[in-house]
Parts: sequence; C-alpha cells; structure tokens
Amino acid sequence: MNKIFHSLRFNLEDASQIMIGAYALAIPISFSEEAWRLSQTLPFFNILLLFILSVAFLSLYAYQSIFQADIKYKKSAFIFRVFIAYFIAFFVVGLILFAIDKLPLFDETIIAIKRVIVISMPASMGAIIVDGFDKE
Repeated sequence: MNKIFHSLRFNLEDASQIMIGAYALAIPISFSEEAWRLSQTLPFFNILLLFILSVAFLSLYAYQSIFQADIKYKKSAFIFRVFIAYFIAFFVVGLILFAIDKLPLFDETIIAIKRVIVISMPASMGAIIVDGFDKE
C-alpha cells in the first residue's frame, strides 16, 4: 500500500531528480553543433515524431519502472508524471541553450523550439530514469 502512495505523490525531491537527470544528458548534447544543425534541417514531421517518441518512451519507462505496470487507480498520477518529466526536461534544455547563447527565441523562434525538442528527447529519458531510481 505504501508503494501506491509513494508513486502518487510528487515533491521537490522528485522535481530535483528530474532536473538533474535532464541536465546530465542535456549538457553534452546542448554543446554539440550537430544537434544545433539537426534542429535547423529536420522537417516538422520529424520533429513531431521525436516529440511523440519522447513521450512514448517516457510513458513506457514510467509505466514499467515507476508504477510497476499498475496504473489502474493511478492514471492521473501517471499522466502527470510523464507530462511533468517532459516539461521539466524541456525547460532545463531551454535554460542550457539560453545560457550558451544557442536559443534564438526571438530571432528564429521555430528553430529555437525545434532545437529544444531535439535535445529534450535524450534529456527527458535521463530525467525519468533518475526520477525512477528511488521508486523501485
């Protein structure tokens, strides 16, 4: 019963674990010129596919590892956890790119968003994996 309540709650420790996991994978990729160029050349369909793959793999990992394949009574907590993990990873990636002056938010908004989505794919996986460490 304690495991059920543990997976339902979300606190500052969970948020910090997600941020650290996202940061750990976002840093090396954010400094990669390949990632910057990829975000400029990928068509919208591929960017959308990367986003969908990110959410799908986050959901799969959360379902199997954090919720232990039991979301029958915890669907809203499951959806929230996947959403918040991606959102925090997206925010962390955006901050890193902004800090290294590679987030042209006002000059080239579409490229900035595409760049964050490209780098958020691995960053979000790092985020959910670190978040799941103490849930097992």
